[in-house]
Amino acid sequence: MKKLQSLLLVLLLIFFCFFFASSQPEISEDIEEISSIQEDDTFDPLTWKNNHTKVRGIYVTGPTAGTQRMDEIINLVNETELNTIVLDVKDDNGNISFEMNNAYALEIGACIPYIKDINALLKQLKDNNIYVIARVPCFKDPILASAKPELGLCTYAGEPVTDLYGNAWVNPCRQEVWDYIISICESCAELGFDEIQLDYVRFPVGTNAEQANYGTVIDDTNRQEYINTFINQICASMHEMGVPVTADVFGTIIHSQIDAEHVGQDYQTFASTLDVLCPMIYPSHYASGEFGLEIPDAAPYETIYEALSYSKNILSSLDSDEVAVIRPWLQAFDATWVDGYIEYDGTAIRKEIQAVYDAGYEEWILWNSKSIYSSDGLVKVNDKKF
Repeated sequence: MKKLQSLLLVLLLIFFCFFFASSQPEISEDIEEISSIQEDDTFDPLTWKNNHTKVRGIYVTGPTAGTQRMDEIINLVNETELNTIVLDVKDDNGNISFEMNNAYALEIGACIPYIKDINALLKQLKDNNIYVIARVPCFKDPILASAKPELGLCTYAGEPVTDLYGNAWVNPCRQEVWDYIISICESCAELGFDEIQLDYVRFPVGTNAEQANYGTVIDDTNRQEYINTFINQICASMHEMGVPVTADVFGTIIHSQIDAEHVGQDYQTFASTLDVLCPMIYPSHYASGEFGLEIPDAAPYETIYEALSYSKNILSSLDSDEVAVIRPWLQAFDATWVDGYIEYDGTAIRKEIQAVYDAGYEEWILWNSKSIYSSDGLVKVNDKKF
C-alpha cells in the first residue's frame, strides 16, 4: 500500500510539474504582450524628443483650409523643405473650424464648418506625409465668454476684458475654462492630429486688463502658478493619449522677468514641462533699441539670432534631456506699421531661417495671418538634405 501511495505521489508531482511548465510560457507571453501595449500607449517625452519630426512649418487658417487654396498649400509643402502645417482648430475668436464631435463646443455654438470634412482633410495631409499640428488658442475666447458669462473675464465695473480689437477673454483661473480647452484638445487627439499647440496660454495685457476681476487675489507672484497648473493638467491628459503638447509664448519673456511674471509665462518652467516651446520672435514686435538694433524689423537675421541666443543662455542650466524642443515662430508678413520696416520677401525669410540654425536650433514655423506663402526663400524639394 505504501509503495502504491508513493507511486501515486510521484505521478502527481510529475503531472503538476508538466502542467506548470507547459502553462508558464503562455502566462509569460501574455505579460509580454500586455507590457508591450502599455509601452505603446504611454507617451515618453524623451523618446519623442529624440525621434520626432523636425518641424519646418507654416500656419494655415480654418477658412483657408476649407477652400481650394489648400491644394496650393499642399503643393508648396511638397515642393519645398516644408513638412508641417499648423492648422487653426480654434481661432482667436473662439470659433472651432469644423463640426467637432465635442458636446461642450456644440452646446455653446462654437463650431463653424469652414472645413466641411475634417477627416478627409487630415487624410489628404497624411497621404502627403505632412505633419499636422492643431492650434488651440486658450484664454482669448469671445464665444465661450458670451455663451458662459460666468466664465468671461470682466473688470470690477462689470465690463468685459478685451484685447485691442474688442475680443473678449475668459478667466484663466477657472477650472471650468481649463476643462473646456482640454476637451477640445482631446477631441483633436482623437481625430489624429500629431501635436497640440496652445496659444494665448497666458493672462491678458493691454486695454482694461489691469482692472480684471479674477474672483481671487491675482498678482505677478501667482500668475505663473495658475498657468503652470493648467499646463500640467493638459500635458497629463494629452500624454495619456500619446500626443505631445506645444505652447506659444511671448518672445520678450525670454529675457524679461517682468514680462514673464505679468503674463504668467516662465520660460524655464515651460521648457521643463512642455514638449515644445514656440517663442514668437517676430522682428517687428521688438522695440527700437532691442538687442542694440535701431530697427529690429529691418534686421531679421540679427533679431532672430539674438533672441535665440538668449534662449540658449536661459536654458543652459537645465538638463538637456529635460528641455523642450525650441521651435520659434518666424515673421512672414510685412509690418507696415513699423517705421523703417522692410519687405519680408524670400531673402528676409531665409535670413531668419539661417539665424535659427546658426543659433543652434533646428525647427521653425512661418506666420502669416492670411496664410499667404510662396516658395521664395525656401529650399526646393530637389535640394532637400533630410
